[in-house]
Amino acid sequence: MADLYIIHGWTYTVEPWARTLKIMEANGVKVKMLHVPGLTEPSKKVFEIEDYIKWADQTIPDGAIALGHSNGGRILLNLCSNKPGKLSNLILLDSAGVYEASYKKRMVEKLAKMGRPLKKIPVVDKAFHKFTGTTDYSKAPENMKQTLVNMLESDKKLNISNVTTKTFILWGKKDTTTPPRQATAIYEKLPNAELKFYATWTHAPYISDPEGLARALTKLVERLKKSKPITKIPAEKTNG
Repeated sequence: MADLYIIHGWTYTVEPWARTLKIMEANGVKVKMLHVPGLTEPSKKVFEIEDYIKWADQTIPDGAIALGHSNGGRILLNLCSNKPGKLSNLILLDSAGVYEASYKKRMVEKLAKMGRPLKKIPVVDKAFHKFTGTTDYSKAPENMKQTLVNMLESDKKLNISNVTTKTFILWGKKDTTTPPRQATAIYEKLPNAELKFYATWTHAPYISDPEGLARALTKLVERLKKSKPITKIPAEKTNG
């Protein structure tokens, strides 16, 4: 069993994570990077959040420590909401999952329901880029663009307050994809959580500060392996 299981965000390669993982493993932390179906594990299926909940439940051992970045955080929030005893600890890294009504989101959802070819509609491509925070959005197959719509729609139903798992929220102050206000929104709804902001981190700290991310995760995993209980404490700010 690994010390930490990671569900990456909306990306088609985990190569940018290599530096962070190498440092962590050199420090004695055994990490298992999971490959998300439809993203780093090819699939032609259109996924619903329930599909990803089932996949995560089958892939991650009971009692594990798991980290979700961006869309990976959305998946783990839903998993922990449905199965409170699944994980020993949850780590959210610039997580998705907070529903915020916006013109672009409503447009994406409306066009998808109309059944129009998403790749031919510029506003959808732009929205896809905005919501995934990735530069290869234009390469996404149609099934994953529809999957994105399903993920955004699922946020309406997610009751974050149902997540009782011990949760550690790590967030970049420079994140413009899932901005810091969403970290605060998640934190305020969780009954058992800690929140830290990092001044130099963007939405993808494994790119903007791989060494800093590795240090933060190594320290946290070492702490959790000692099974220290946590209680709700005020959010802490750090310069990284």
